Amino acid sequence: MDGKILTFRDGHVIEIVGTFADGDHDVLELRHEIPSPGRMAGPHWHPDLTEVFRVRRGRMRFRVDRNVTELGPDDELTIRPGHVHEFWTLGRDVEVEHAISPPAHHREMFETWHRLDAEYRTNRFGVPRNPLDLATLWELQDGYLAGIPAWLQRLVFPPLARLARRRGRVTVTTP
Repeated sequence: MDGKILTFRDGHVIEIVGTFADGDHDVLELRHEIPSPGRMAGPHWHPDLTEVFRVRRGRMRFRVDRNVTELGPDDELTIRPGHVHEFWTLGRDVEVEHAISPPAHHREMFETWHRLDAEYRTNRFGVPRNPLDLATLWELQDGYLAGIPAWLQRLVFPPLARLARRRGRVTVTTP
């Protein structure tokens, strides 16, 4: 459902604005409200996704490959497939629009992450406490953690995610 609001225990709000057609691909549009400064995502990359971030309020720092960029209100950054990226908010009450194309499983990833958080299955940084839950989110993020060979992630995480589904830890659609 478009307009769905996901509120995390730390006050981070993600509004799923909707999925829209844009040329050859659909685009998932999100709006984030982040109340406190800090890391939003560690270094990772996506083989097929393009992400666009537009800061509406506050400031954010992005590292894309080795380049560090700070964005303020109405600044926009596009991250293309294959580029390692991570990002932080630099102050309180940051608002950012986030577009993902093609959306792949990102909507389901955010909804699953929200459910894990609501069930106190994540730590204070939002990282799942259980390796099975972590593997489930990895599977849905349509990408790879930087610094760990992709082949090793493909070897380790999918069997753990399948085990999580068999044990009923999370209910997700297999990518």
